[in-house]
Amino acid sequence: MAAYLRIYPQRRDDHESVQEPCIRVRLGDLFPLLVQAHRGNYLWLNDFENDEVIITPDLYEVLNAFRAYRPSA
Repeated sequence: MAAYLRIYPQRRDDHESVQEPCIRVRLGDLFPLLVQAHRGNYLWLNDFENDEVIITPDLYEVLNAFRAYRPSA
């Protein structure tokens, strides 16, 4: 007798809580960990790729300028 694959939609638990951000961490402490996880292609990092972070306006300006930066050859 053939076995049939059944696919069930993922049920979202109504009691699932959303964690509000409440822990402050220095970017300098995060950088080495994020770089290591990114270089090692750790899958858990993908779980957070759609999360938002709040940054200061000056950091936002620096990041935008860096994004547009093209080093000369």
